[in-house]
Formats: sequence, structure tokens, C-alpha cells
Amino acid sequence: MTEIALCQIPVSPDPATNLKRVQEALARAEGADLAIFPEATLTRYGRRITDLAEPLDGPFVSGLAETARRHGLAVIAGVFEPGDDRVHNTAVAIDAQGAVQAAYRKIHLFDSFGAKESDLVAPGAEPTVVELAGLKVGLVTCYDVRFPELARALVDKGAELFAVIAAWGSGPLKEDHWVTLVRARALENTMWTAAVGQAPNPAESSDGYGVGRSMLVDPLGVIRADLGTAPGVQTVRVDHEWTTAARATLPCLQHRVL
Repeated sequence: MTEIALCQIPVSPDPATNLKRVQEALARAEGADLAIFPEATLTRYGRRITDLAEPLDGPFVSGLAETARRHGLAVIAGVFEPGDDRVHNTAVAIDAQGAVQAAYRKIHLFDSFGAKESDLVAPGAEPTVVELAGLKVGLVTCYDVRFPELARALVDKGAELFAVIAAWGSGPLKEDHWVTLVRARALENTMWTAAVGQAPNPAESSDGYGVGRSMLVDPLGVIRADLGTAPGVQTVRVDHEWTTAARATLPCLQHRVL
């Protein structure tokens, strides 16, 4: 069994405010093995991400790491790293001792629904699996979840859990897309999937960015927890024996041809 805290927080444009929210959430998550936060936890999307991006040894990730160490749990959260002329949209993975174990740079950029993430963000190239809390975790960021080939690449790298972090924008049918895609990636790979999005935040943004709906989905695609739209922290349990049972019932990974 692994205890995972789904940390659905609203995200401010101000990194210091967001770090404080992370610290408060981790205090509530104490006792969990792994806490997962949304994409872009450092700061909200917008033109200022190029000014507010920080290296992984900067104050935001250092604050995450210190708080993870103090509470004795691993953390995954979304940040922006400086690049050459654009930033990287990075999922940073920190262990319970406060050491950065991996930094996954988002591969698929959201140039859809009228947005153009690639104007500000440079794509990554390497699917990433990191060992945290005794689990091999495959990292997936927002728009990545629409690409099943990335999930299969993570399976081939030994992933035992998908961690999907997102700042999933609101809009017609977008919430339905989110739920459907997260469940599909879990079911087609018989994989526990922990998906965490930003809570809607109309007080700090006119667009109310983020639909929430952080979820834990089991290897047969059943939603075991759903946080809805309100900010919150919920600790959920990943049962590894259930993965074995599910794959005995539905051995689709064994039946792969391509």
C-alpha cells in the first residue's frame, strides 16, 4: 500500500503565496508517502512566467524540498525553469529527504483551443519515470494525457503509477475531456493513476483557470476519489495487490502486438 495526498490548490500569480499554500497543504498531508500538486504550482500561466521562472535550486523548489524533508514525504509539483529564449514547463520530483530526484520537462505543448503554449515554453523530449516512496512513478503533464503513446513509453520504462499534473483550462466539454482521458490512460494500461489539477481561482484570475477534479483512478478505470472543484487535500490509498489482480483479469499489456 502507498498513501498518496492529492493536493488540489488554487494557484496565484505570486510564487511566495503559492509556496505558502503548498506548505499548508503538506502539513495536512503529513502521514502520506507522496503528495502531488498541480502543473504550474510556481505561478499561474501568463506572459510573466518568463520573468518568474526559477532554476531548480531557486527559492521555490528549495522551499518545496525543505518542507518535504520536514514532513518526511515525497512531493511532485509543477514549476517553470528558465531556458534559452523560452521556459520549460517542469514536473519536479522530490524525495522524503528533500532531494530532487527528477525533473520532467513537458513534451506535448498546449497549442490548442486557441492557446499557444509554445510561444513561451520549449518542449522537453524524454519520458520520465522516477522512484519515489518505493514506487516507480511515470510523470505526465496536462496536455500530455491526450497522447497514449507517452503513457505506453512510461509503462515500458517500468512505471507503477501515473502522476498526471495539470492546469486544465475550463471551457465547453473540457472537464469531460479531462475525466475521460485520465480514466482511459488508467484503463488501457491497467495502471493506478493519480491526477491533480488546479482548483478554480476566480478571486485571483478573471479566467478562473483550472477545473479541479483531481482524481485517483484504479487499474480498471474506476474513479476511487474525486475532489470536485473546491480546494482540498485528500489522502488516498494505492493497493498494489489490486494491480496484480486487475492485470490477471485484463492482461492487455501482455497482449500488446505493437
